[in-house]
Amino acid sequence: MIKIKNFVLLPGYETNTYLVYEQESKKAVLIDPAAPGSSVRDFIEENELDLVYILNTHGHSDHIGGNSYFKRLCPEAKLLIHPADKKMLFDSKVNLSVYYGSSEIFSPSEDGELYDGQEIEFGKSVIKVMHTPGHTLGGVCFLIDNCLFSGDTLFDMSVGRTDLPGGSPAKLMNSIKTKLMDLPDELLVYPGHGNSTTLGVQKRRNPFFRDLS
Repeated sequence: MIKIKNFVLLPGYETNTYLVYEQESKKAVLIDPAAPGSSVRDFIEENELDLVYILNTHGHSDHIGGNSYFKRLCPEAKLLIHPADKKMLFDSKVNLSVYYGSSEIFSPSEDGELYDGQEIEFGKSVIKVMHTPGHTLGGVCFLIDNCLFSGDTLFDMSVGRTDLPGGSPAKLMNSIKTKLMDLPDELLVYPGHGNSTTLGVQKRRNPFFRDLS
């Protein structure tokens, strides 16, 4: 059974950084480290967690800004991103930090790639990867137990913007239709920004879901 701790490390962007861990095995994964964070470091150390993966749902700077910090903190943790977004790790123009941040963001290179249908084990848990392009070319969601970590694909009552390089309204809507629409209503949704919700609520009330019905 997983536990989830949410940290908001970039208040201006309200980016959610999720630490997902097992109490018994102490194995943990960090999803979208938005920035360096002593609060995350302290939680990992106080709970004696073994960080095995750093997972990026996509390569925008507000989701990868803490990659370097946490790789230095936990060098054995494997950094994974979809290959269509891996250039964003080290190109500040592509990850947009040169335009939106006070400093340019550069990340370590990936230790491995994420792909659609991939299953990643940590402890007794399994992470299922779903490629959901539309916000970026390499955007992904992670399904762990009854939890969907949706990155910037799906928000509470909205979806990710598609007007940035690599974005596509048609691809995003197709991702929602083909990857998310048929998932169980009871799934808990943990988005890249904003409040958590359930998939059932989004199917009933999110206007982007209604457009597909």
